[in-house]
Amino acid sequence: MLSIKFIVHYSLHFLAPGLIAYFYNPVKWKKYWLALIGTMLIDLDHLLATPIFDPNRCSVGYHPLHSFPIIYLYLFLLIPKKTRLVAIGIIFHLLTDLTDCLL
Repeated sequence: MLSIKFIVHYSLHFLAPGLIAYFYNPVKWKKYWLALIGTMLIDLDHLLATPIFDPNRCSVGYHPLHSFPIIYLYLFLLIPKKTRLVAIGIIFHLLTDLTDCLL
């Protein structure tokens, strides 16, 4: 049976980026949605952890690409227009992962 935590987490990872993409640019929203989905590649750092998946572990602050020093880099990437959409996607991804820590 699916848990509320699972439904919230994956809805935020896959459906919410579509809304963000639409508000970012209603004409090119599909292209931008795919770009936002691509930002989930930061989850590759989960492969460095043992075990790879732990439902009780908070990703934010634990995995290298989810660490606080690199979060400052993601915030800096909001400034240049060329990196802004990717930064928005990564920051939203981290906020989504943070919901796991709170639920």
